[in-house]
Amino acid sequence: MREINVSEITRVVKEMCISVNYRLSPDMQKALDKAWNDEESELGKKILSQLQDNLYIADNDQIPICQDTGMAVFFFKVGQDVHFVGGDLTEAINEGVRQGYREGYLRKSVVGDPLIRKNTGDNTPAVVHYDIVPGDKVIVTCAPKGFGSENMSRVFMLKPADGEEGVKAAVVQAVKDAGPNACPPMVVGVGIGGTFEKCAEMAKEALTRPVGEHSDIDYVRDMEEEILGRINETGIGPAGLGGKVTALAVNINTYATHIAGLPVAVNICCHVNRHLTKTL
Repeated sequence: MREINVSEITRVVKEMCISVNYRLSPDMQKALDKAWNDEESELGKKILSQLQDNLYIADNDQIPICQDTGMAVFFFKVGQDVHFVGGDLTEAINEGVRQGYREGYLRKSVVGDPLIRKNTGDNTPAVVHYDIVPGDKVIVTCAPKGFGSENMSRVFMLKPADGEEGVKAAVVQAVKDAGPNACPPMVVGVGIGGTFEKCAEMAKEALTRPVGEHSDIDYVRDMEEEILGRINETGIGPAGLGGKVTALAVNINTYATHIAGLPVAVNICCHVNRHLTKTL
């Protein structure tokens, strides 16, 4: 049994919150570079160049990439041979968020009650997804989510008879409905299967898969590529002002489901698609 003091979790979470908001992940930087090369619209290229300039300034001056520094979302894959000591794990995560958003001068965007809407003042609580896995490691993924793109999320409770074509049509329709509101070029996370809530969680986690890495399931990989092509044929383009590059990637996760259902969730993220993973 390996012991980890939760103070270490607080430290790592704090550092991740700051880093992921200041610096684009390497896979996203590579994807944006490719987007500039692929874009045929003069205006689209200009917008992509401006986005690159913004990213350079944020990294060089150590300031946030975007004014919406998101609601902190974490995926914790916890080895079953790990024992946390020194306090409550969830509170340790929230303390890390609290410190990170304060010390990183990141915007505090969380309200404590969805209807009373009083700001908590420190961007807590975070949204934390736990998964118990074999081993004695803890894999932490930080993915703060801004709500320009989050508000464009969709869940479709399709019928089994809708099949693969129904899924493709639903994802493309969600992107069309989002239009410029998700700050394209975007990354599209899709969850297929499970239940209402399971497909939504899969769609969110799909956004954390590095751009360029496809599903290891053959038919899913083919769907990712086909849907990406269909999305880029819409002409929405960078910032929604027209062009060839509307999406940088479509990442799909799947899970078993009920004989009577075909749940599909679409979670879109903007061109920065913040995500960072560390192993403890």
